[in-house]
Amino acid sequence: MVWSTRQLAELAGTTVKTVRHYHRMGLLDLPDRTANGYKQYRMTHLVRLLRIKRLTDLGLSLARIRAMGAGDGDPGETVRALEDELAARADRLQRIRGELAVLREHGAPLDSPARLGSVAGGLSEEDRAMLTVVSGSLPDHALDDLRQLIAEPTDRGTDEDFDRLAEDADDATIEDIAGRLAESVRRSHARFPWMADPGSAGTRGREFAETAMGSAVVERFNAAQLKALALVHAQLAAQDR
Repeated sequence: MVWSTRQLAELAGTTVKTVRHYHRMGLLDLPDRTANGYKQYRMTHLVRLLRIKRLTDLGLSLARIRAMGAGDGDPGETVRALEDELAARADRLQRIRGELAVLREHGAPLDSPARLGSVAGGLSEEDRAMLTVVSGSLPDHALDDLRQLIAEPTDRGTDEDFDRLAEDADDATIEDIAGRLAESVRRSHARFPWMADPGSAGTRGREFAETAMGSAVVERFNAAQLKALALVHAQLAAQDR
């Protein structure tokens, strides 16, 4: 009994495109052809195609199936490797479900950094953008500290004054806000020492962390706000000396 490509695909519950893809990958041998060029698939091709389908249903990649060849090797080893992969995938899916639950509970956007989902919903788009960059540079424990700080009550008056600080604010206004802000920042540094030198906590090195986080801060704040932050840094450095 021989079949055409379309007939073979129908018998195996797949598509002609899939059969041709398996040929290109070397997973399925090419059949003999008739004198006028028509393919003639036989039972061996159907068996191979059904076995490939079974293995992909179990979660094996086509690359692994190809490496397995015609069934050589230790089946137990392959099963164990697949079990390990499935366990890792299950852990990942469980983690994602937990993160989605946090986002849903707090009304946070789907693209919020994983460890900041519980506080991201209450932030502005600009602050979320900055934290997205920061989250790619800091370790989990640092992000946990940031989440804790964001969630805590703050000196709302100082924070609001800083947020409203206009680009053309005069020096006296900037210095006043910086002086009030410095005390809050000092307390944060005392609780979380890495914040005094965030580059030292960078997961991909100091240079990368300082470049990424510095760019995020410059993009987020206007010139007057950046001047206030520079004054805060200078005041804290003077206290340390």
